[in-house]
Amino acid sequence: MNSRAHSPELPRALMRLFRGPHFATALTQATIATAFGSVFLRGLVGWPGLIGVLGGLVVLAAFSLVARRKQIEWHGLLPISILVFLGWCALSLLWTGYPFATAIGLIYQLAFAFLALYIVLARTMIQIVRATGDVLRALLATSLALEIVAGLLLDAPIRFLDIQGHLDELGPIQGIFGSRNALGFAALIAGVTFVIELRTRSVRRGVGIVSLIGATACLLLTGSPVIFIVAVFVGLAGLALTWLRNTPQPRRRLLQFALLGVTVVAGVVAFLTRGAIVEALNARSEFGVRATLWREMWRLVGLHPLEGWGWSGLWPGSATPYGWLDFSTRRHYETGLNAFLDVYFQLGLIGFLSFLVLVVLAFWRSWVLASNKRTLIYAWAPLILVVLIVTSLAESTVLVEAGWLLLLICALTAAQGKSWRSGLQPRPRPPETDDGAE
Repeated sequence: MNSRAHSPELPRALMRLFRGPHFATALTQATIATAFGSVFLRGLVGWPGLIGVLGGLVVLAAFSLVARRKQIEWHGLLPISILVFLGWCALSLLWTGYPFATAIGLIYQLAFAFLALYIVLARTMIQIVRATGDVLRALLATSLALEIVAGLLLDAPIRFLDIQGHLDELGPIQGIFGSRNALGFAALIAGVTFVIELRTRSVRRGVGIVSLIGATACLLLTGSPVIFIVAVFVGLAGLALTWLRNTPQPRRRLLQFALLGVTVVAGVVAFLTRGAIVEALNARSEFGVRATLWREMWRLVGLHPLEGWGWSGLWPGSATPYGWLDFSTRRHYETGLNAFLDVYFQLGLIGFLSFLVLVVLAFWRSWVLASNKRTLIYAWAPLILVVLIVTSLAESTVLVEAGWLLLLICALTAAQGKSWRSGLQPRPRPPETDDGAE
């Protein structure tokens, strides 16, 4: 009798829990930690454990969305570019030579896409930045701590985490991210986030400065030429955005076009002088490995130019043609080490163009928002996209896990402010706060 009387209270209590801001904060942090810490989790609990964690997050996010359904405004949120790209990935099931791997890769991709959608629906921009900063502070601190243990205290590698223990030689270090480029990528994302946190006073000044020093130390200790190049581009983008934001509105559009022209010219010059740049960075061996793989991929693209070989995300090494790529290059690869070529290889010209539209629209929308909005928090998305885009020229990070999650978060938040469909039905926007308050 007693239990019957109290039974209706349980669903209501759960609904209050799933609808509450503290639950949304915890789930957002857990999602970002899972995305960035996927290599660490695979080392600890293997693929089954990682899939279990990801599945649990998806279920919790679904419950939370149901509990919040009356507060959610969907109009104009989902960019058509994302739907087209995901739809083409799903259609590749019809012609892929490895349907099981494609199905698994698609489910993995959709899980992170759903979690990105949840984060954008449940959190404001400042809260997303705070959650990213909190997670990366913990992950970078863990990386440095384990590198100290392996490189200074034990003087031996931690093999199941791929930590080589080279801190006593000042690097290169990998931390819990599996490779120096992955650690550098995380440190650069963290650096951008920590600067925005400091400028918006979202964290205490001491915490922000120590965090920024730690991210810079991780970045330098990776010794990664790829990440150093990306850092230069991010710095230039930050200066350009600051210049734009400080320019009076009447002259801002003219400056936008001038910056676009300079960017195009600089890109052409960088492409024509890429050999000299690689030589100056003493990175010929690293880029030589990539060039060998890219040549073989480009040759195989010609066999399926429009539709590609079929989506997989992370490469299924035993399937054709990935096994052949490993054999011909005499190395094992999990990705194509170039997101744009990787998409072209897996999804053909149609998939490549849809992905390009997704990235360009996300960047343009977020850049315009950051240029015109008063609050600095909007600068986070375009700078993160610069990291993702430039890194994509030498890594496929943006296609899976943390890179894919961040791409969709930036695309979705930008669509909320600049989607053409938002003009079809006016809707009030809740005010953003710079204090991270729940």
